Amino acid sequence: MTETPTLHMLCGKIAAGKSTLAASLAANDKTILVVQDKWMSALYPTEVKTLDDYVFYVARLQDAMRPHLVDLLRAGMSVVLDFPANTVKSRLWMRTVFEGAGAAHKLHFIDTPAEICRSRLHARNASGLHDYEVSDAEFDAFTRHFTPPSQAEGFDVIVHRSA
Repeated sequence: MTETPTLHMLCGKIAAGKSTLAASLAANDKTILVVQDKWMSALYPTEVKTLDDYVFYVARLQDAMRPHLVDLLRAGMSVVLDFPANTVKSRLWMRTVFEGAGAAHKLHFIDTPAEICRSRLHARNASGLHDYEVSDAEFDAFTRHFTPPSQAEGFDVIVHRSA
């Protein structure tokens, strides 16, 4: 039996554990991991300074990546998309990917309290191992825009809770 190619999407606040889950999901056969932060830091190493910059450059990356992601899914590969599915708009874009490929999808919602995310963020910043260092003010700004998925959006949601 052949597994149906699946687009795995990740939703959760900054430092909720999205990349950790993404790496775990990508360990499956015929699965590729695509990481937004790695692409953004390689393509736009000095351009992203504000939330508006982030929105602008992420849209450019999405436009460039969409056809490639559709091709991967059509070729039988599952894709773990380590792009934050944190707004209705970002999830609508992701829908165009799996629907364009005729692939299955899973939206992994990592439900982690903000105070735990902030603590993890401080540890991540201190480690110096992440592509981006995020300040408390930036964390607050991104968190204000965070919208958990709703049933009305029609995604196949898997909830991961952490405390």
